Amino acid sequence: MKNPWFKKGRTRIDIRPITWQGWVVLIIFIVLIVYNFFRIDSASHSASDTLIKFVPQTLILIALYFLSANNLSDSEEK
Repeated sequence: MKNPWFKKGRTRIDIRPITWQGWVVLIIFIVLIVYNFFRIDSASHSASDTLIKFVPQTLILIALYFLSANNLSDSEEK
């Protein structure tokens, strides 16, 4: 990528934002997780109800974040 938004670290999951666009993507990711938790928790009757719905959706958000960050990162392999 010509102007990468993220920089790859030593491990596969070590991807850091290096531009303001990368930081915006990270902040949106965090806001979505927090919003999703409160949205699910407000309709749940117990902690297990919340977790059963929250965990799979959060795993999907994490996968989408890492896929997009990986596609928007430098192509240099370490």
